[in-house]
Amino acid sequence: MQKFFLALLLTLLFVGCSQTKPHLPQQQKQQQKQKPYKNVITKNLFEEYKKWEGVAYKFGGASMNGIDCSALVQRLYRDALGIKIPRSTKEQIKLGKYVARNRLREGDIIFFKTGYKSMHSGIYLQRGNFINASSTHGVTLSNLNNPYWRAHYFQSRRVLHY
Repeated sequence: MQKFFLALLLTLLFVGCSQTKPHLPQQQKQQQKQKPYKNVITKNLFEEYKKWEGVAYKFGGASMNGIDCSALVQRLYRDALGIKIPRSTKEQIKLGKYVARNRLREGDIIFFKTGYKSMHSGIYLQRGNFINASSTHGVTLSNLNNPYWRAHYFQSRRVLHY
């Protein structure tokens, strides 16, 4: 009989110490499935990006019929962040303050030297990803660690005040 009670006691002890997954309310389960945003800047930029995703690249374009990189940066700044900035890459690169690549934050404008006299721009989002209007893929997310972008990186500017 003592062995039975000892076995029962040990069984209850192990069952009591086992971990079970807590039950979450349905709303919390849905929030966990949503894409995590670091902050409201990232959230607003990503929401605007989704509206533009896949729109074709068009040099000089500034609409859903086609857009170039600097116009996309201008539109995202205006529509997602409520900030007016110049239209051209040449003017945008003069904005804000220089920021080192390893210090990038959401909303920083990234510039690439893609040719002798040509530049490209995008907006940093998070985890190395940035929004840009690619001449081959249209409006898309790209990553700074991609060999092409890493080789052509020029500088970044911080316009937002944190």
